[in-house]
Amino acid sequence: MSQLHYALFTGCTAKQSTPELLSSTLAVAEKLGIKITILEEASCCGASHLQDFDPFLSHVLNARNICYAEKLGLTMITICNTCQLNSAMTKYKLDTDLAYRVRVNEKLAEVGLEYKGTSEIKHFLYVIIDEYGLENVKDKVEIPLSSFNIAPFYGCHNIRPSELHHKSNGGENPYNPSSLDDLIVALEGHPVDYTSKNKCCGFHVELQANHTSEILAGNALLDAIDNNADMMVTPCPLCHLKMDTYQDTIGKVMGRDIKLPVLHMPQMVALALGCSEKEIGLKYHVTKAKHLKGA
Repeated sequence: MSQLHYALFTGCTAKQSTPELLSSTLAVAEKLGIKITILEEASCCGASHLQDFDPFLSHVLNARNICYAEKLGLTMITICNTCQLNSAMTKYKLDTDLAYRVRVNEKLAEVGLEYKGTSEIKHFLYVIIDEYGLENVKDKVEIPLSSFNIAPFYGCHNIRPSELHHKSNGGENPYNPSSLDDLIVALEGHPVDYTSKNKCCGFHVELQANHTSEILAGNALLDAIDNNADMMVTPCPLCHLKMDTYQDTIGKVMGRDIKLPVLHMPQMVALALGCSEKEIGLKYHVTKAKHLKGA
């Protein structure tokens, strides 16, 4: 296999709140022989809030990030569902509304950039599955996850709206997604089938409707626990933050004790590939998962 090379848009969360996501992503890429160039100039995608305040500024900001990948001639990959959504929405808008693209490029010209639409945007999950290949992943497994029942949590922004993501996620069915399940199987783990795996974690309504947010997260966590999950895995750091750091509060709202390790998707892969404890970064979790290193 020729070496795959991508421009990584880290987003802000993986560099600040969840450093274990970035370290495990880079470790997995190295193990798989995938070359990563980090887009150091890129900035926040707007976190699905900026576009409500100023949609034009949101498109300019995200177009600017995409331009840096275009300058490298590389596909831009993301490790956050919300970054993926905002980047994909911007690309779709600029690729289908040429008059609007002219307006955006007038602003980008102020910093010497021009959006051309030449780079694809893809989440790292689908890079591993669709471009690296699950069979090749299987060949790299050093520590099978065969002793774990793993609950895949897809979240919203990587699978909805489906027509926006259809090309980048291999046509993932938002009502019955399978990519995380397939990856778990490739790592020799046991995927947990539960109703809430494609629901919302509640992160984006935390400030506006805290109680609703806790119930959304609690429904998913308890659904996974009641189906005998040993851990949960998600491709989104915002889902991770909600499901990991709020478990005590969620438990009080739901009236049950909740203690379920929640892993970032690259951490799960890194465990199976035999990456170091430092690279995997389980020590950063609020709901402790350090014991999983002994998989």
